[in-house]
Amino acid sequence: MYPPLQLIQELPGHTDRAWHVTWSPTEPILASCSTDKTVRIWRHSTPKANEEEPKFGFQTSIATGHTRTLRSIAFSPNGRSLATASFDATVGIWERTVPEDEDEEPEWECVSTLEGHDSECKSVAWSASGGLLASCSRDKSVWIWEVQADSDFECLAVLMEHTQDVKSLAWHPHEEILASASYDDTILLLSDDPQSDWSPFQTLKSHTETVWAVVFSPCGRWLASAGDGGEMRIWERTGQTTEAPWKEVVCLRGAHSRTIYSLSWTASNSLASSATGVGRLASAGGDGRICIWQVTSEPSTPPQVELIYTQKEAHGVSDVNCVEWCPAREGDGGAMAGVLASAGDDGLVKVWRAGD
Repeated sequence: MYPPLQLIQELPGHTDRAWHVTWSPTEPILASCSTDKTVRIWRHSTPKANEEEPKFGFQTSIATGHTRTLRSIAFSPNGRSLATASFDATVGIWERTVPEDEDEEPEWECVSTLEGHDSECKSVAWSASGGLLASCSRDKSVWIWEVQADSDFECLAVLMEHTQDVKSLAWHPHEEILASASYDDTILLLSDDPQSDWSPFQTLKSHTETVWAVVFSPCGRWLASAGDGGEMRIWERTGQTTEAPWKEVVCLRGAHSRTIYSLSWTASNSLASSATGVGRLASAGGDGRICIWQVTSEPSTPPQVELIYTQKEAHGVSDVNCVEWCPAREGDGGAMAGVLASAGDDGLVKVWRAGD
């Protein structure tokens, strides 16, 4: 038997299924989005020595003006911008205004709307530098946008190499390498080739069903992917150059009985500072479970992946659509290490802790 997670707090308010959660990388803020077309923002305390857990308080709701479901949201690396991907085929870019009265709550203003997709936008993601934004869609495309001055965005590339719906995106934590996962059962690894602009340099094909989620390890050496059938795979980079090939090194089965919709990888755990510590990987999906995996590796060996927590019925009988670790932030003193949030079909956002 694997121990369950500790539930810190339930965050209600969405009137329909909650699809995605994202943490600000710079402030104690958590955001979520929903079929109800809104973004909800919560601010949390940083636990002190005499407090056991952070406390979350509702701050504001953004009535986005999107005409259909909000499927994905992402904070920029500097925390100043929030991107929203909608089934109305657009991406919204939001920035927070500073109120003149310090007693007033800040408001979020839409400063740009990115158009061009022909169908539902499924995912949006910022590069590690914050200079690029990627979006993907049911129209089989991946778009790369360059962030410019005055909240302007220039489309650098429209990639149509997938043959079906593109489900999710993930940027490498240190380099401009983008992974895209698709209903065509493949993962594309994309980079900016000086000779041919943005293009795929490898297609990962081990999955035999839809790939719903991809995420890079914090160190950038590994990539995890998951999808239909409850399978999760880990891929290793075999060289140091940008376009060095990746190979599958681990395949995990049995922890999830249905589709895995979401993955999140963090370095914030007791092994992260050791020579073998790679971090913890969280997975969640249609069976209502959240699983936490401890990942370790010796030099020149495949990673060792151990299941250490299983939270059954995390959102009751509902699917868990997203799981996301809280990032390490300056000033939190490690108090948020092991904290993660989830979003479910029950419309709730929940905050959990996985201990040492």
